[in-house]
Amino acid sequence: MFSKACEYGIKASIFIAINSREGKRVNPKEIAEEIDSPKAFTAKILQALVRSNVIKSVQGAYGGFEIDKEKISKIKLSQIVEAIDGDNIYSGCGLGLASCDEYHPCPVHDKFKIVRTELKDMLENTNLEQLAIDIKSGSSFLKI
Repeated sequence: MFSKACEYGIKASIFIAINSREGKRVNPKEIAEEIDSPKAFTAKILQALVRSNVIKSVQGAYGGFEIDKEKISKIKLSQIVEAIDGDNIYSGCGLGLASCDEYHPCPVHDKFKIVRTELKDMLENTNLEQLAIDIKSGSSFLKI
């Protein structure tokens, strides 16, 4: 459903949020290793997240990536998805057709419309803090 870049962006944001809650910054190498992503690809994803004000980049010897603690609970998954993939996930055809709408629906149009609505609701109502807490408590995980 999400592009590989978007999957990595979500994982990276969660990893950064976990560390930021503990007052730590993480560097691109640590992030790439944690999310099993190529370092150069990870760097491009991180740049997109910085441009969209999802994460913050701090330069210097003690630099790295972080999220302000008070901002972690305000960042929704929808912001990360939009920063990486745009909003096509909410309007694109389930089968990838160039033209698909109420007047000329693809075979899965009506069913996919329901899935899209539920996905949008989940992305707009899930914040990074919830996910970071779940990982720290062991109720969910990022890496096997």
